Amino acid sequence: MEFLKKLGINDENYGASLGPSHWSQTEDAGKIDSINPSNGELISSVYQCSEEDYDDVVKGSLEAYEEWKKVPAPERGQLVRDLGNALRDYKDPLGSLVAMEMGKIKAEGDGEVQEMIDIADFAVGQSRMLYGKTMHSERKDHRMYEQWHPLGITGVISAFNFPVAVWSWNAFIAAICGNTTIWKPSSSTPLCGIAVQNICNEVLSIKDVPNIFSLTIGSGSKIGETLINDKNIPLVSFTGSTNMGRHVSKVVSERFGRTILELGGNNCIIVEKSADMDLVVPAIVFGAVGTAGQRCTSTRRVLIEDSIYEDLKNNLINAYKQVNIGDPLDKETLMGPLVNENAVNDFSNAIKRATDLGGKVLYGGTTIDGPGNYVTPTIISAENSWDIVQEETFAPILYLIPYSNLDDAIRMHNDVPQGLSSAMFTMNIRKAEKFLSSIGSDCGIANINIGTSGAEIGGAFGGEKETGGGRESGSDSWKQYMRRQTNTINWSNELPLAQGIEFNLEKNS
Repeated sequence: MEFLKKLGINDENYGASLGPSHWSQTEDAGKIDSINPSNGELISSVYQCSEEDYDDVVKGSLEAYEEWKKVPAPERGQLVRDLGNALRDYKDPLGSLVAMEMGKIKAEGDGEVQEMIDIADFAVGQSRMLYGKTMHSERKDHRMYEQWHPLGITGVISAFNFPVAVWSWNAFIAAICGNTTIWKPSSSTPLCGIAVQNICNEVLSIKDVPNIFSLTIGSGSKIGETLINDKNIPLVSFTGSTNMGRHVSKVVSERFGRTILELGGNNCIIVEKSADMDLVVPAIVFGAVGTAGQRCTSTRRVLIEDSIYEDLKNNLINAYKQVNIGDPLDKETLMGPLVNENAVNDFSNAIKRATDLGGKVLYGGTTIDGPGNYVTPTIISAENSWDIVQEETFAPILYLIPYSNLDDAIRMHNDVPQGLSSAMFTMNIRKAEKFLSSIGSDCGIANINIGTSGAEIGGAFGGEKETGGGRESGSDSWKQYMRRQTNTINWSNELPLAQGIEFNLEKNS
């Protein structure tokens, strides 16, 4: 397809890059075939990078860091601005590639690229706001302040569901902080990584700047493990499953590195009887069906007040009947395929487990015969305490659960291991404020009259509990990519000691 050519995607591609004209030539470390989840056909292949390629990338990134950290932050922001402008030029083809390789619909693919553009704009502004603090010293004629310095290499391990945006959330903020970035994208979406690296290389080739963005494509068991064990990488940002996040956290912490973890979500919407149903239904459907339920912020559970349960259930079933399933590049499609056959199997197994426990399939629950990994979006009546409801299934399965009073709803809402995104629909300000208070939602994101799905640039993104606790993208998340230093300056002729301690020494005669 033409958009593949525009992005520099060939029939066979190399899996490591250290900037313009620095692509690996390794062909004996295995090959990844990128398969179109909508039809099962081969899109293109990628030669995985070797451990030697990885070592070369790390060496080059360290050398680039030594130069990049000396560049004033506003100048670093200018490079990110140029990258954002390049992404504007490539928005349509890159959005199409995201849709083809991952399976989300074209509008969502374009929207993901727009997130990259938006975080670039945010990072440009942030490059002039890497503020420290000035403090009053307890010592006379002294001054104290704190400042922030670049940290080093940021390692980014991203997931298939947002194959380009999550990299930019980390890489652009890391760049304005003075860091370099090594990216290991998901093996399910390697072409998206190559396309983004080509765009970066194009910008870097024009600018007289170090090669601060690097790419390493390989298996998690080899390249991923090497990266998280690498003492040259002080910060690892990992997006993926909770189980893998535990492993990453343990390995990195044992070498005293830092982690940003964006793990599982089991996101819930509470619908109170006063809610505006014109807002509720589309929010739930988009949250549960968008990206075929393969977002960490996808809506998994809906707690519905008893008096409106039947009406909302019927409205949701009617809405689900209108969801067009098919080719994600078709503008009429609202839900594309799951990413692979394993995801389809997880979908089917989850439905069986729920129905075995007494759940009733209210809509969907089937796979779709033919090419591609297609399933029907599914609604199931359930109980919050069931093990399958407590887990995150990366598929379009929505559990409906009735409640009688708000305290019960909040308790059930919070009674899951994950704590990423949450929402409540109500026109009652007291109930809304309760949901947002310390006795309300325990999630990193809590919304009123807007759904769980989607990250808005400017606000820090991340969750609590088994979601990992990290924050990316907005607010003061930039601090995670830097090291803090406290400075004290004595401009007096004396040396007062802390807490009034006297430490008398005789002067030389």
